[in-house]
Amino acid sequence: MIRIRFTAADLARVRFAPRPAPLAELNAALMMMCHPHDQLLFGRWKERVLRSLPAAVSPLRDLVPTTRAPRFIDVFSDSLEGALETVRASPRSLVRSEIERVHANEGFAAPPWIHDLHRGDHRAWQVLHRAQHAAFETVVRPVWPRVQDLHQREFARHALTAAEHGVAAALAESVPDTRWHEDVWQLEGPERDITLRGHGLLLLPTFHWTGHPLMSQAPDQPLVVTFPAGPGLPLTPTGSQSADEALAGVLGRTRFNILLRSAEEHTTSELARLLGVSNATVSAHTTALRSAGLITTVRAGRAVLHQRTAVGTLLVQGREVLNKGAG
Repeated sequence: MIRIRFTAADLARVRFAPRPAPLAELNAALMMMCHPHDQLLFGRWKERVLRSLPAAVSPLRDLVPTTRAPRFIDVFSDSLEGALETVRASPRSLVRSEIERVHANEGFAAPPWIHDLHRGDHRAWQVLHRAQHAAFETVVRPVWPRVQDLHQREFARHALTAAEHGVAAALAESVPDTRWHEDVWQLEGPERDITLRGHGLLLLPTFHWTGHPLMSQAPDQPLVVTFPAGPGLPLTPTGSQSADEALAGVLGRTRFNILLRSAEEHTTSELARLLGVSNATVSAHTTALRSAGLITTVRAGRAVLHQRTAVGTLLVQGREVLNKGAG
């Protein structure tokens, strides 16, 4: 559980990013490619992206050899070139300490260009710049108009909720499976306590990540909470919506994911673990799917088991046929 402690000053400094952040969206997409979950939904997308990546991108694997990424590439500018310039302008002390942290105890030697980057070599920075730029152009650029449209919808939804119900309600609605307890905002994620101390908070939706919310905070800066939004599926360019996206648009992202995973029986807890949501969220969505005749629920001792019905299976198989035809 992530616990973020607010003061009145922090609530007054809550902002929603007005535009998407290109480099942050790229980082989310690269994390999704390396993350073991959601293979069912993202497997083909990962294979396609990996096949299309140019050689210029390979240094990013050197820079981020595991799931730990150096903090100096966490940049939230709404301009790609501006973000890349901010990375290049990172304090040398931060670059050195973060490279040392990420590569500590990895069991293999870092390549020469990483050592050059550690020393501040200009050519090493050019290698990193080319890698990030090439990765963005390959992975994110084709769907960037969709990211911008989806971000604008999230921005409008947040603004309306904040205007009608207040900032706390807008925070809870923006990020799924969160709740307020006194002055603490509680979110799904690894155990962590964060005190904002008057620096405020910036909300940033991402459309390439389906895991728990991500936290990033530079010294004396607002905490940035990057949270999964949108359809929760691999994005396609504007005008080429996949059958997966269409069905998720009708059912909702979580219900669509539950339906996909219900070919075999799963308990509520198993589905919650697979989807990274709470048991209560799964219970609410399985109730709706059961009412629509798409799944059945039976009790087995203290647990309940959910499985697709014949109608639910026909719906999923139809979507698979459409996806193959589109491919």
